[in-house]
Amino acid sequence: MKTAKLFVAAALTLSLSAGVARAKIPVAPIDDAAKAKAEETKAKAAEAAKKDAELLAKAQDRVAAKYIQAKKAKGVVVKPTPVVAPAK
Repeated sequence: MKTAKLFVAAALTLSLSAGVARAKIPVAPIDDAAKAKAEETKAKAAEAAKKDAELLAKAQDRVAAKYIQAKKAKGVVVKPTPVVAPAK
């Protein structure tokens, strides 16, 4: 029992000290080429996210239209709730 507690305490101490030692490692400076590549990658990711958001909106509109059409066929009037765009 005492050995198990000692083992757990030693493991905890080692893991905490390893985290502190890793936190002190300085970040390597980034050269201009790497910065340009990072910005290009960021721009591509933003463009892809925008395209995905547009595709999602179109798909949601199609689903909503089909739902409204199905409800109208049954004689139920559906009034979609207006959605206000979030402030930027």
